[in-house]
Amino acid sequence: MNLKKLLNINKKIILASGSPRRKLLLEQMGLEFSVIISDFDETALYNENPAQYVTELAHQKARTVAKEIDHHAIVIGADTTVYFDGEYLNKPENEKDAKEMLRKLSNNWHSVFSGICIIDTENWNLKTDYSQTKVKFRELTEGEINAYVESASPLDKAGAYGIQDDFGAVFVERIEGDFYNVVGLPLVKLYGLLKSF
Repeated sequence: MNLKKLLNINKKIILASGSPRRKLLLEQMGLEFSVIISDFDETALYNENPAQYVTELAHQKARTVAKEIDHHAIVIGADTTVYFDGEYLNKPENEKDAKEMLRKLSNNWHSVFSGICIIDTENWNLKTDYSQTKVKFRELTEGEINAYVESASPLDKAGAYGIQDDFGAVFVERIEGDFYNVVGLPLVKLYGLLKSF
């Protein structure tokens, strides 16, 4: 299916993210797009409100790429964080950090927030949205945590786990909300924003 044709989008679509999971989700939707990785410094932003935090990060990522290109395009920026007990659990800095995150999440609920920003570079029309999903981990053993971290799989993921395609999937006991939001891109929200263009 040609989703661009269905949505009546006649411009190039650019994903301002190097995330292989977001790329896969857009391909799954049937969307034709290219990737330009944003070099925006994510550590430069902080906001105590997680919804505002991820939405602003998505905005800055999209804006950075939109300013770089010299043709009309639809630029998609996105950002995801895990929020637990008033703390942001972004990508772990190292294996020790990843293990500490997983210990915190073990046998607890946490929230996954993803922000989306879409910019039309022809007129700089900009739209944003976000999604929140609640996730419950079962109790993890030290052996499971160590084995998972040693696989290196969680080191590039917010909260140090992936729900979609690795051992992290068996950590999740319950989910309330959009599954794809936990993967890194809330597809229903994204589709709604694209339709609005």
